[in-house]
Amino acid sequence: MSASDRHASVRYVVDDVHASVAFYTAHLGFTLYGGAAPAFADVVRGPLRLLLSGPASSGARATPADAAGPGRNRIHLEVADLDAEIARLRAAGLSFRGAVVSGPGGRQVLLPDPSGNLVELFEPAARPPAPAS
Repeated sequence: MSASDRHASVRYVVDDVHASVAFYTAHLGFTLYGGAAPAFADVVRGPLRLLLSGPASSGARATPADAAGPGRNRIHLEVADLDAEIARLRAAGLSFRGAVVSGPGGRQVLLPDPSGNLVELFEPAARPPAPAS
């Protein structure tokens, strides 16, 4: 198996490819890479290529019926200021699943896409400065 050094790809099965492209490009900084809407499109952000597979796509058709709903997996997008991102996205009419959760590594909140797939917005905790050598 060969590995691509251009992008790491994740497939999300979505209900509406056009709505999903609009969501990821307008709200989360992705750009349209290509596709064959309404069956399929892909968007990119840095090294992440997100494959958006509509009901008519081969990717969706290959998904077993018992695994067809949005899952527990999610993409993880690091943000510098979680509170500012939450305010910006709420002002755009988006809502979140649950409250902000804090832990030793940082703070996070879950944002559902138009099909219910989850996107984790994560603000890492401040790290203490490295000791001087």
